[in-house]
Amino acid sequence: MLWNAFLLALREIRRNLMRSFLTSLGIVIGVAAVITMVTLGSGATKKVKEQIASLGTNLLVVRPGQGFRGHGGVRGTAKPFDVKDAEAIAREIPGIEGVAPTAGAPIQAILGNRNWSTMVTGSTNAFMEVRDWPLERGRPFTDSEQRAGSAVCILGKTVCKELFGNEDPLGVVIRLKRISFRVIGVLKEKGESTFGTDWDDIILIPLRTLQRRITGNTDINNIYVSVLDVSSIDNVKHDIERLMRERRHISPGEDDDFHVRDMREITQILSGTTQVLTSLLGAVAAVSLVVGGIGIMNIMLVSVTERTREIGTRLAIGALEREVLLQFLVEAVVLSSLGGIMGIILALTVSAWLTRVLLVPFVFDPTIIFIAFAFSLGVGIFFGYFPARKAAHLNPIEALRHE
Repeated sequence: MLWNAFLLALREIRRNLMRSFLTSLGIVIGVAAVITMVTLGSGATKKVKEQIASLGTNLLVVRPGQGFRGHGGVRGTAKPFDVKDAEAIAREIPGIEGVAPTAGAPIQAILGNRNWSTMVTGSTNAFMEVRDWPLERGRPFTDSEQRAGSAVCILGKTVCKELFGNEDPLGVVIRLKRISFRVIGVLKEKGESTFGTDWDDIILIPLRTLQRRITGNTDINNIYVSVLDVSSIDNVKHDIERLMRERRHISPGEDDDFHVRDMREITQILSGTTQVLTSLLGAVAAVSLVVGGIGIMNIMLVSVTERTREIGTRLAIGALEREVLLQFLVEAVVLSSLGGIMGIILALTVSAWLTRVLLVPFVFDPTIIFIAFAFSLGVGIFFGYFPARKAAHLNPIEALRHE
């Protein structure tokens, strides 16, 4: 009986092919929109995790706080760190692999008639180890260059491309704030973050050079700390917080005027944001599935009216009400399932194209495909039941008299 109902449904769909396609179009768009939004959101989440992981899964970042509550509950801006704070962390905290104090400032890099606005970062050789950012070519700073504050620099790939193009930058002198710096190395390419920040738009110089010749102070904006064992990150983080409270003379009960962040925490925050946005977009896209279901119900009601005499004939020659109900219900489900299949094909095609355009990974998730298809079937059953019930409850005599 079910097979015969399926064949009758296919016959009716072929008889009104264009109307059937337009009816299921709402389901097609709904399924495609839901799958595409979730696929893009999953790709963006994966890209965020990969980019955070590229910074180092065992990385802690210590930063001065802003807007903290100090004495008397008054909000203020925390004082920056200094080199001695970084030295204290390296000396007193166990389980640490490396510590890199950094400070930065915007600057104009000049080479001949070319110039480029970028960010200059002062740090030590530990910066490249802690940030997992090796040299592509050239050499790191020597100990004497770091102690003396020599005018040498290491370029990020973006700065190297903008100033030198395809030329070799090693040994060439560029100007930063009217000071001549010799290029001794080029960092390996990192790429862009999910939010469009170009990590390669950087010039690295010795920390003492930045403080003496660029900023004119001893401030440290960030302290990057790499931990030997990932499992001990929480302990190291707690020890750093305790040490910084002591060094910054924070009394018990007062808020910290600094932050210690680890990559897991940052990953959770960013991933949570992308997942919430994905859920919202998926929910909005799912509304079109409901609209498509209303379209199916509308067309099925029209079909019942058009085929009233056919229904009356079937009932008159002995067809049961449940057989008529099943026939129209199967027809609605076939329409919605065909729309679901076409929507899946469309979604995978569009998602594959958009992921290449947006430069995010393509994440194939069979779960969301199954859910979207099951939802389309549910829509067909829910919105097809009322027209099918109406057809099954027609009076055979009145149906045969229908013109």
